[in-house]
Amino acid sequence: MQEILNILKTLDYSPLWISLQTGLVATVICFFLGIWTARCVMRMGKRAKAFVDGILTLPMVLPPTVAGFFLLLIFSLRRPIGSFLYDELSIKVVQTWLGCVLAAGVIAFPLMYRNARAAFEQVDIELIYAGRTLGMSERAIFWRVVLPSAGPGVVSGTILTFARALGEYGATSMLAGNIAGKTGTISQRIAMVIQNGDYLTAGLWVAIILLISFGIVVAMNVFADSKMRNIKKW
Repeated sequence: MQEILNILKTLDYSPLWISLQTGLVATVICFFLGIWTARCVMRMGKRAKAFVDGILTLPMVLPPTVAGFFLLLIFSLRRPIGSFLYDELSIKVVQTWLGCVLAAGVIAFPLMYRNARAAFEQVDIELIYAGRTLGMSERAIFWRVVLPSAGPGVVSGTILTFARALGEYGATSMLAGNIAGKTGTISQRIAMVIQNGDYLTAGLWVAIILLISFGIVVAMNVFADSKMRNIKKW
């Protein structure tokens, strides 16, 4: 026990802050982008919807290292996009915190998109017709009718997105690397200390990420239960 306390006192907590910051920023980006893309895809025809949906969902079924490989090809300084961003806009993605956010966002985005789209599709169409009858614009109907009605699904997608971005490892390692105090996340630190044979420190980091993940799941369940109680009251 004393050994654990000594490790906790000397532990470098930068991976925790980097992971939390990466997860929060990636979640905010995925939230708005996921809602927007879900709304756009719902307006498409069946064939176009199936094709676009497949592309947007692809990062969820691909191994993270494969997604990281493609991101590395795109944003490497040796590639047109990467060199343009660096030369013209002074934006570097590879081996930076921005790379962490981008990799985590790409991997977590399908969870936000799929949950948002599923929630939108469950909204009662009569509510939309009623809004049109009252003279509301399509934008007003979406933000004031559709989105509030799909609230539980959107919130669930947001929580799952944050959890996925928080624990991302494969794509982040490929694109951002493992630079201590800069791009080193909890998942990367766990892998590194295990390679060094320090299983006690690895266990402490595992316990930390388990507590955070458990808290996220509990929060999602509490929110879902509260919504179900409100529905029963109605």
